[in-house]
Amino acid sequence: MAAGSVGAVDAAVQVLRAGGTAVDAAIAAAFAATVCEPGLASLAGGGFLMVRTATGEEVLHDFFVDAPGLGGPPGRPRLDTVTISFGGADQVFHAGSGSVAVPGTLDGLLHAHRRHGALPIADVIEPARRLAHDGWTVDETQHTVLLLLREILRLTPECAELYCDGADVPRAGAVLENQPLARTLRDIAGGHVSRFVDLAGVPALLNMVAAAGSTLTSRDLTAYRLVEREPLRAKHRGAVLATNPAPSFGGPILAEATRLLGEQGPVSDDAEGTARLIDALRGATEQEKRMRRRVPAAVKGTTHVSVVDGDGGLASLTQSNGSCSGVMVPGSGVQMNNVMGEEDLHPAGLHTAVPGLRIGSMMAPSLLDLPDGRTVALGSGGSERIRSALLGVIVGLVDRGQHADGSVEAPRRHWDGSGVQAEPPLDPDVRARLAELGPVTQWSARHLYFGGAHVVVRYPDGSVEAHGDSRRGGASAVVDL
Repeated sequence: MAAGSVGAVDAAVQVLRAGGTAVDAAIAAAFAATVCEPGLASLAGGGFLMVRTATGEEVLHDFFVDAPGLGGPPGRPRLDTVTISFGGADQVFHAGSGSVAVPGTLDGLLHAHRRHGALPIADVIEPARRLAHDGWTVDETQHTVLLLLREILRLTPECAELYCDGADVPRAGAVLENQPLARTLRDIAGGHVSRFVDLAGVPALLNMVAAAGSTLTSRDLTAYRLVEREPLRAKHRGAVLATNPAPSFGGPILAEATRLLGEQGPVSDDAEGTARLIDALRGATEQEKRMRRRVPAAVKGTTHVSVVDGDGGLASLTQSNGSCSGVMVPGSGVQMNNVMGEEDLHPAGLHTAVPGLRIGSMMAPSLLDLPDGRTVALGSGGSERIRSALLGVIVGLVDRGQHADGSVEAPRRHWDGSGVQAEPPLDPDVRARLAELGPVTQWSARHLYFGGAHVVVRYPDGSVEAHGDSRRGGASAVVDL
């Protein structure tokens, strides 16, 4: 299995060794990520899980966030404005109580466990509970993420107490505990909490956000439903992709890009092959613009886990907490998302989404069947770069015969809507060819900007390889079952 942190991988390994399914392991990793990837994942965020059971059933679990406001008067929530610096480029974010959307992660993980789990939910949650209680070690990637989000994390005393040591966030090597979250996970494991709305701090949360003008209501929380969807399928040179369908558009964009590439034969890694890759991403970007007119879309901080079990079951799970809100569910150790406060996610303007509407997403947890019999679970974080990260992995596996590590670690090229962003190394001939398509920005080093693709590959003989993207502190493990 492969994921965005050692803690998430360890949780999944424990569950697989105990006899859990791929879904059990992915859920265990997702719970663990809410502890040790706190800038990216939360039980009050949202996400998607692509499943193929050992018997061949395929289903996409959509537990992303809804727009709030059911049963309440229209409002214009007060938002806290925070400026975040990304390598010298400043971007304004809106967080605080007025930014929260209706969360889906907790409801979704528990639903998926009821549908596909083999172990008791207490066993699946226990690794995450221990991480929260005993503490987890901050790595370089999580330090960087927390540093980027520092001003948001200091918006409320409860959040700052957990994630900010005085004026700063913990450095790599520090050990962080989250005792309130450990107690919350214990209550979930014991069956005392079966949905987000059951958390003891929810009434206080609703009062707190209402005071800030938020439209989030108790009806929003009780009406929230996970949706099971038929996966979207596309073909690329004999390989079959199963991915996240509409109303989200990360999957449809990825499917369109693979289709466009497959029309002209194998995609080489020379100048012409790289230009074809960018052309496909350009075409997919046009499709994104069309889809954005119909639904607001969330594209911010994400993390991913991919798992295959001993029976050949596959699980690919991507989750997000937006850019965080700085608002905690009182007493729970759970931080709310800020999806309703990010201007670029709502093309019609803030506070315009219809209550109850499922927000769209760039997340595209996927499965891939290759002509040679390999089966792959893959996905990525990285907002708009998800499509380029996953397309690069698919091309590496299908067109270039690479293994999981080579396909993930290969230099990335991304079309940002006006030009090409390129990781080193970049051959002069390739750069010259790309410059014919638009301005080329050559980065000096690999960077988490380009996403975090985590991939597992199962071979026809049952052997497995796994790789976590080093750009985002990825980790992986292969367990002898």
